[in-house]
Amino acid sequence: MKFLIQRVKEAQVQVDHAVIGQISRGFLVFVGISSTDTRELADQMIRKLAGLRIFPDENGKINLDIHSIGGELLLISQFTLYADCRKGNRPSFTQAGPPDMAEELYHYIVEKCKEVFPRVQEGCFGADMKVFLQNDGPFTIMLDSQECLPAEKKPPAANH
Repeated sequence: MKFLIQRVKEAQVQVDHAVIGQISRGFLVFVGISSTDTRELADQMIRKLAGLRIFPDENGKINLDIHSIGGELLLISQFTLYADCRKGNRPSFTQAGPPDMAEELYHYIVEKCKEVFPRVQEGCFGADMKVFLQNDGPFTIMLDSQECLPAEKKPPAANH
């Protein structure tokens, strides 16, 4: 599982020119789901996301989490985070989760985030979305379950 996190001053997502999700200061998170991902792994990634201290404190030191600043969350499904560009110029997406499985897990992530974060907005799974943001910093972080979780919590690597 991958979370591409952008610290934003504001962000919104549109489908067919209509705003379906909008936040002020907080995180815009692109969510990539692989075929080996589980709800347990999603729970671990959400805990990691909630604890990230990437907002400045009163001294300008990057030391505060999203809860400390009353931040908001916008979640966007993004299977292209699993693009494999090693062969040729056309990316392969074979590591991305199958649509039915990925959609179910994405909605699970949205609902779990609503239990943890004060305000959560979301995109529309599988839709052609237009995402607008004002990155704050810029500050962008990739949380990859294969890299950011303790070894005993990692799922087995996919054989591709």
